[in-house]
Parts: sequence; C-alpha cells; structure tokens
Amino acid sequence: MNIRSAPRTLAAATTALLALGGVAACSDDGPAGADPQRVDVVAAFYPLQFLAERVGGDAVNVTNLVKPGAEPHDLELNPGQVGQVAEAELVVLLKGFQPALDEAVAQNAGDRAFDVSTVQPLLDAAAGGHDHDHEGEEHAHPEESGKAEEPGHEEGGTKDPHLWLDPTRLATVGDKLAERLGRADPERAADYTARAGALRAELEKLDGEFTTGLKTCQRREIVVSHTAFGYLTQRYKLEQIGITGLSPENEPAPQRLAEVAQEAREHKATTIFFETLVSPKVAQTIAAEVGAKTAVLDPLEGLSSENGGDYLSVMRTNLATLRTALSCS
Repeated sequence: MNIRSAPRTLAAATTALLALGGVAACSDDGPAGADPQRVDVVAAFYPLQFLAERVGGDAVNVTNLVKPGAEPHDLELNPGQVGQVAEAELVVLLKGFQPALDEAVAQNAGDRAFDVSTVQPLLDAAAGGHDHDHEGEEHAHPEESGKAEEPGHEEGGTKDPHLWLDPTRLATVGDKLAERLGRADPERAADYTARAGALRAELEKLDGEFTTGLKTCQRREIVVSHTAFGYLTQRYKLEQIGITGLSPENEPAPQRLAEVAQEAREHKATTIFFETLVSPKVAQTIAAEVGAKTAVLDPLEGLSSENGGDYLSVMRTNLATLRTALSCS
C-alpha cells in the first residue's frame, strides 16, 4: 500500500462524518486532501507556514490555521479546522503554544504531527531577559510578569516558544522538516532536502546581517510590550525589558509599569516597542512618561492583515528598526 494512502483513507472517513453532522471541513484555501499530487500540510501559525511552503515548494499544499491579523495564542478550532487537522498528511506545530491544536492533534493526528519544539531545546522564559538589579524577580512575581500563565507549560518550567526569531534555529527546524516530508513523500525527499539547504543559506545570510548590523550600538537594551524576543536578544547580545511576560494579553500591574519606566530612563531608551497584533496603548503610556517614541518590533507570530511581506522582509524591517532605536553605527 502507498505510504500516503492511510491518511487519505482517514481523511475520506473524517470528511464523511463531518458532512453528516453538517460541519464539512472547509477553508479559504480549499479542503485538505484536495490535490492527490501534493502533500497536505497544516501549519499551526505563520512562521511554520513560511517554513513548510519554502521547504515543500510546489510538492505541498499548506493551510495555516491562523488567519492574517489574528493572534495565534488565542487559536480556537472550529469543526472545519478540526477536520483539516484530521485529514492532513502532516501537521506542523509547536506544542504548548496553542493548547486547542495540541488537543486536536492528540485526538486526530498524533502519528502525523511534527512538533518543532523537539528539534532543539527551548530557552527558559527568562533567557534573554533583563535582570538589572532584579535577579529572580520574574519568578518571584509570576502574576506580574505573566510568564506563569503561558499555556501548555507547568509553572516553574516555562519555556519561550518564539524560536523562529533566531534565524539559525529556524534553519535547523527547516532541515528537520525536510526529513519529515521526505518520510511522507519518499519520491521527492531529495527535493525537500535541497530546498531546505537553499533556505538555510538565506537564513544564514539574514543572521549575518543582524550580527553585523547590531554589533556596534550605543544601547543594547530593548523595551518591548511582551517578552517574545529572548531568542533574538540572546543571539545578538541584546537584553529585553518586557512590560509583560510571554502572554501578550496579560495586563501589567502598576508596579511593573513603574519598574519598566524606571529602567527605560536608566538606559536612556529612545523607543518603546509594541507589536502588530496587540494594542499599543501600554507601550504608548510608558513612552509618554519617559519622553520616548514608539515603534513596531514584530515578533512574527503572524502577519498583519495589511502586511504583504514575508518572514525575511519583516525580519529585515525589524533589524532596521532596532538599528535606529539603539543608535547603531
């Protein structure tokens, strides 16, 4: 039996059951399993979609479960999306980032899931953070930092999921994704490997641009709306001062706002960063208090609905923004 026939049999049965219930699987991108010549891949959110499309090329059909402009942390699956997960030949996810998807995969696609968090050990949530005279404070006051509330991790062992903000880590995930696609589609395994290699070259070039561009700067601290940038700050020897912890929806306590404002003044921060998918109000409040401006630093959890770029172009925009804010030469 063809290696890809089993998931298609499951797909047909699942679609039939969903149709009987009046909730046939569908999406703007067409139903999974629609093209027998391509591997049907479901991606959990944008960076994984980018990776699957670049490594898979024209041999894959990729469906992103999160629409542009939506916050991926908040993903709730509708019945059609559960059907897409059940039908997919490969589901690319980051376990713990979207609990609703973790559950759907466990029930419907456990043997066809590629969890990118298993490729390399994830950083602790505090990594890349700023401990200026507050060592251990994030763990002593999880209700203020927001870090203990990140879904999918036990308290005291919170990991930072934002691995894609280090281009070299993303390249390694791409290599492993090529291997996984090659197992699902052996006839085109060499093509997946070649495309992953080409993508690695592009990502290593981007890494070089960041290393050079951020080498000599007047400041190395960035004040951000939530601590999504641990991988970036560790890679390029910066420090992040987070208004909130890993979960961008958490409201910072007044004490935390005062602490961030104080640190922004101490480090002579000229810019308070906010992101595209979350309200900028808190960042604007701190900026007004310390006499700084605001700017977007995109954690690339998803593309904004107006953004016509891709991972590489948004990361380069981030680099230009950082160079300006940190007065890099």
